[in-house]
Order: sequence, then C-alpha cells, then structure tokens
Amino acid sequence: MCGKCLKEEYPNRDRMCLDSGAYMANLKSCCLCQSVQVSVLNKIVSEDGGIEVIVFEHVCGTCQHVISIHNYKFWIEGDYQEYEMDCALCGIAEDSISILPDDPRKASFDFF
Repeated sequence: MCGKCLKEEYPNRDRMCLDSGAYMANLKSCCLCQSVQVSVLNKIVSEDGGIEVIVFEHVCGTCQHVISIHNYKFWIEGDYQEYEMDCALCGIAEDSISILPDDPRKASFDFF
C-alpha cells in the first residue's frame, strides 16, 4: 500500500462495498510517475467456508507501482447477505441486505 498516491488512506465508505473497480476520487496520482491510470492485477477469487473472498492489487496503469491491495468478502448469514470491503484506495465499508422481499429490520419504519 502506498499512502503517497492517495488523498486519504482507508476512507469510510459507509455501505459502498465494491467487488471490482476503484474509487478514483481518492487517487492523487502515482507517486513514481504521476499517472492517474489504475489497473487491476493478481485478482484471486476464492471461497472459504461459505465466504466468497476477492483480493486484487490496484496498480499504476503506467509503471505497475502497487497503490493498494483490495479485499472484499461476501457471505450469507441467516436471512441476510453480508458484505465487507477493506482497501486503502477504495476505503472500508460493510453492508447487510435482507434476502427476503421485505426487510424485517426496516418494517418498523414503514409506518412513519
């Protein structure tokens, strides 16, 4: 991970969990060549105990300097899909979404 290339390390992205792409608004430029092009290298998709794990490197598209390592996880827990993201460039986030047509956690807010 290279903090010199980033505006902010591990920004809080609330519920925005990405399994691909890059948060380009957080990129200053490559500290080695000043390019603002980002590529993905060494993408690994695996499953471990029912958890889908995606790991890849964000690298400078010009000189291949490693900017950040992106970690993403997805799993089912009960009636919910759970997501987590951890990346110096894209930030940290987690989300939980009901797999039911109506989310029981949000049902109490429907009456207001």
